Amino acid sequence: MSDTATLRGNWHYPTRVWFGAGRIHELPAACAELGMHRPLLVTDPGLAALSMLSDALRSCREAGLPCEMFSDVRGNPVLDNVEAGLAIYREGNHDGIIAFGGGSAMDAAKAIALMVGQSRPLWDFEDREDWWTRADPDGIAPVVAVPTTAGTGSEVGRAAVITDPADHTKKVIFHPKMLPGIVIADPGLTVGLPPTVTAATGMDALSHNLEAFLSPVYHPMADGIAVEGIRLIHRWLPVAHAEGDNITARSHMLVASSMGATAFQKGLGAMHSLSHPCGAVLDTHHGLTNAVVMPYVLAFNRPAVEEKLARLARLLALPGEGPQAVLDWVLALRRQLGIPHTLAELGVTEGHVARLAAMAVVDPTAPTNPVPLSEANLSELYHRAIHGELAA
Repeated sequence: MSDTATLRGNWHYPTRVWFGAGRIHELPAACAELGMHRPLLVTDPGLAALSMLSDALRSCREAGLPCEMFSDVRGNPVLDNVEAGLAIYREGNHDGIIAFGGGSAMDAAKAIALMVGQSRPLWDFEDREDWWTRADPDGIAPVVAVPTTAGTGSEVGRAAVITDPADHTKKVIFHPKMLPGIVIADPGLTVGLPPTVTAATGMDALSHNLEAFLSPVYHPMADGIAVEGIRLIHRWLPVAHAEGDNITARSHMLVASSMGATAFQKGLGAMHSLSHPCGAVLDTHHGLTNAVVMPYVLAFNRPAVEEKLARLARLLALPGEGPQAVLDWVLALRRQLGIPHTLAELGVTEGHVARLAAMAVVDPTAPTNPVPLSEANLSELYHRAIHGELAA
């Protein structure tokens, strides 16, 4: 086991990361370094009531930074959340954002930061072609990111996923300057996560690393990051789930989460293509939905990724051989963590399939799946995941 004293460092990969237990105390210094004098802390309602939030606010105020909080953020953030936060930002004459929480809070916070100096609507900055060039880069507020879950890795991302209520689709908003200027990655903040949240967010981190590795896009550097992220999750997610106060496990999972988000610039795949519509239409938890569909997608993609899965099985020293060993590991891990086996258990029915498949095929994650996706094969994947059928 690692000495927790060594699990500490200042990295610049892909942005400045101040990593280590207890480093939340450096939040005022991070804000000051980015030129903030009146930061707005953006979080979600669940976290807003916890002592870690009141401690962070008090720390900033005692350092001479009059910090306020905005917490009206849904589990799958929508346009209204961004617009409400933007109004609070402007009314309070704030000059920077503290993104504090899991992926939902991070996404809302980064979208607010993007919009503080823009005259165009949010959807004009969707991740299509060169739409990001429409934004005024000088109008983007600085962001300090403080992750409290080990799942999405949004703290090291340059995008935000926001649901458009007009058509109930999740849209990716992108600009290079949405990347937070400093990340305070304090694994101590994740110690209080319940086992169910640890499981769902940990499987989300696995889905990011796994889909990035299996993406057919050529990017060996991202592959290396993704494979090490998978190895860390294989070793430490069961420990973090069973021993919630194990700071070593929490540390490695927090790093693995950031690694997944760093690697998936290479692309994702059908796990996310299937999951995003479920979250947009049925408000399912993103990480949990990824976990449910994971083995069905692995089985579907298997002919195109045999060699990669065999390599992964060897690296992880899994029992058995080749792709089946990876699939068996994923199924066993889900059982160990109490992950549901079917989408039916999340409320997805046959009646939803046609609509969800039509949304999934145009999801921005679909083009980088190892096997080309269509409405027909995505519908079949939904059917399998609803009924628990791993093979055709």
